Amino acid sequence: MLYDLTVPAYQNGLRALSGQLAKALAWGAENGVGELQLIVARLAPDMFPLASQVRFSCLQAMQSPTRLGATGAPAFTEDAADFAGLQAQIAATLAWLDTVEAATLDTDPGRAVGFDLPNGMAFDMTALTYVRDWAQPQFYFHLVAAYSILRHMGVPLGKADYVSYMMAYLRPGTATVA
Repeated sequence: MLYDLTVPAYQNGLRALSGQLAKALAWGAENGVGELQLIVARLAPDMFPLASQVRFSCLQAMQSPTRLGATGAPAFTEDAADFAGLQAQIAATLAWLDTVEAATLDTDPGRAVGFDLPNGMAFDMTALTYVRDWAQPQFYFHLVAAYSILRHMGVPLGKADYVSYMMAYLRPGTATVA
């Protein structure tokens, strides 16, 4: 159950983010907006830039499986300096997620999970409440922030870009024609 709530969702979100970045890079080239302009863009002065939001999305996707027992996650200590680096972080995260086994995460949803934040706050939860109340919101916060930065910069993204993985579930004959 915990595996199904995390790993496939993270894979879907990161693949969608990869597509958004590809679209942003192409749009930037066509519209005179350079990679660096997009990489350092942020929604507000006190928020992290796009490069950090992508790195944090990857880190969050690896953090919960790791806290639930998976091992061997790559470490990203710095933001990527270009779009190739952003895509490499996503690809490495997806490759690692492919190695995570459901049995590793699904041992006991009631087991204790505790963690400390750098500011000194400490949390104690069950594995299930950790996934539901911390891991998922943290992942989606950074994923949405990255999407929002790209939209803020003018990249023509829509909901279909954010949930592009939903096309696998589209009932035949129901797609709208643009």
